[in-house]
Amino acid sequence: MLNRKLKNEALYRKTISENINSTKINISIVLDNVRSAQNVGSVFRSSDAFNVATIYLCGITAIPPNKEILKTALGATESVKWEHHENTESLINQLKKEDYCILSIEQTSHATMLNNFSFSATKNYALVFGNEVEGVSQHIIDISNEVIEIPQFGSKHSLNIAVSAGIVLWEAVKQLNN
Repeated sequence: MLNRKLKNEALYRKTISENINSTKINISIVLDNVRSAQNVGSVFRSSDAFNVATIYLCGITAIPPNKEILKTALGATESVKWEHHENTESLINQLKKEDYCILSIEQTSHATMLNNFSFSATKNYALVFGNEVEGVSQHIIDISNEVIEIPQFGSKHSLNIAVSAGIVLWEAVKQLNN
């Protein structure tokens, strides 16, 4: 049997309005002072793919309709709910009051490895991704409920933020769909 690549029409994807009105996973993304608009666009695209509830763009993080975001988002800025907040700490405190579990994605002395973390369908999560150079600020780590680290085995000490978001979202969705 020939394994043929599917055309877009054969993928049976939701329309933008169907996606906007669909049930979302219990995960939101917080981008804390992310410098690259292309990274922001890539996170939008992954968030669309995994049906994320909301993306919170904080501090200096670029917001749509930024040309560089639109280039990599490929329309996902229209299908994923987003909000801009000047201050990440204020947003985190607000989300905690709304009973979100705040998970900073960072390398720390007491981080839980992603493969050892269990996502629960009964909790709401906010995944915090930090600046490309400085990562998640220590103050945001301090007010997070937990820190998750992506296991890495090479000589480099970090991953691109958009890649990190995709990895963590995939693991979360995989667990939540089981």
